[in-house]
Amino acid sequence: MRPKTEGSALAALALAGCAATDTPPPAAEAPAAPAERTCDAAPAQRHVGQKVTAELGEAILAESGARTLRWGPPRSAWTMDYRPDRVNVRYDDDMVIEAITCG
Repeated sequence: MRPKTEGSALAALALAGCAATDTPPPAAEAPAAPAERTCDAAPAQRHVGQKVTAELGEAILAESGARTLRWGPPRSAWTMDYRPDRVNVRYDDDMVIEAITCG
């Protein structure tokens, strides 16, 4: 059986951990913001008229400098949000690219 003084000492230690101190904790440095990438569709325009492939999508993404690529199938609805880091590729029923834009 434990003496009562040991339990009291443990309780005091637990409460001491909750006590306020006069010294504030050191400020954490904010992580550096990632470099913003902006889409430029001009270099990728040479792909208009080509058949859609995964490899072509990767090339369009790299050439445009965009962070993300959005495929636009025929007769599909798109959100109207504008994202300067996104390249949009619309294609027709034959999987031929019709337009490459940013946003």
